[in-house]
Amino acid sequence: MVVQDSWDTGDTRFGVLLEPFVHQVGGHVSMMKYDEHTICKPLISQEQRFYESLPLAMKQFTPQYKGTVTVHLLKDSRGHFSLVASPLSDNHGSYDVSPESSVMLLQKLQKNGSGHNNDLPLVQWKHTQLTQSLKESYPGKTLLRTEIHVSSFMENTNGNQTEKSCSPWRLRCHKEHLTRMYSEYQENKMHRFLLLENVVSKYKYPCILDLKMGTRQHGDDASEEKKARHIKKCEQSTSASLGVRICGMQVYQADSNLFLCKDKYYGRKLSTDGFRQALYQFLHNGLHLRKDLLEPIIFQLKDLLSVIKNQSSYRFYSSSLLIIYDGQIPPERTTGSHCLQKTNCSSPEELFKVDIRMIDFAHTTYKGSRYNHTIYDGPDHGYIFGLENLIQILQDISDVE
Repeated sequence: MVVQDSWDTGDTRFGVLLEPFVHQVGGHVSMMKYDEHTICKPLISQEQRFYESLPLAMKQFTPQYKGTVTVHLLKDSRGHFSLVASPLSDNHGSYDVSPESSVMLLQKLQKNGSGHNNDLPLVQWKHTQLTQSLKESYPGKTLLRTEIHVSSFMENTNGNQTEKSCSPWRLRCHKEHLTRMYSEYQENKMHRFLLLENVVSKYKYPCILDLKMGTRQHGDDASEEKKARHIKKCEQSTSASLGVRICGMQVYQADSNLFLCKDKYYGRKLSTDGFRQALYQFLHNGLHLRKDLLEPIIFQLKDLLSVIKNQSSYRFYSSSLLIIYDGQIPPERTTGSHCLQKTNCSSPEELFKVDIRMIDFAHTTYKGSRYNHTIYDGPDHGYIFGLENLIQILQDISDVE
């Protein structure tokens, strides 16, 4: 949404009201929707430098970098807060956001829970007062007047509770993000955000698997306390045994018209067998396994593996890998299809079905980076270990099916 910026001088400019990105399934920083094809996130200089110096071979496996934008946390006369972005770098003064534009960001989600048309998965919403924890954190102050919650459960035909209809993780990230910004709130303070490609914009029902890659998650600049915490998480999860763990997931279920969702706490508890089962679940739409996706995913992962093996000195600590496909059931395919014959699915038609993207490079280091504390030789073997295990597990699923 574009909002008008009225200045005392009579000059009129425009800003963009940012909204929570409804398909965020992992991470701890709130991703915001800038427009249909662009998302944004708080700028971290090390991540910005990575995108600016990205090796050509890696560009097909990362979101397109679109530059940076200035963002203001704005408060209207009613005490409502909004995040408004403007591509102009010379802004001075405050925005005067119109009442219809200052609708709170979480409230915006009520209009359309999935961000697309009305025939998308059902999401039930309800309004409640701000949680008691926020009241205790900011006595006498109100950060948001209402909070959106996803319906707590849905019941299947047996009366059992099933997963929530759409991932609540994005709401948690957004609330925590606004809480941090509010605690540091200053009139006219500017924030810088990265602008990145919205890699799920072309999908009707985006099914997303967020995988934390590698056997090590802490950056070179981590404190001893943070380092120990991350090492413990790796040791107690599949990061140590497989070099990969699940950080979030949403899978469209064609039988119920809902998204099945899992968060990072679910991923941390998985055993090796549990991880295998979760991968199978990610490719199951409630009716059947999406066998047609296995070959394209494996093909692209092998391509990425080859690229990573050739990136000397790079260490992708704490970065994630997204596997994305459309949950919309494809039309019936003939027996002459590439994938049904288990051949090499390298045609554009087959590869378009899925997307493999690396994200989150705040702790990535490489030779020549001004932020590197240690210069490493050779490729990132922890990342390679994770990719090889991921490919093997998917290959096992393909062979069995």
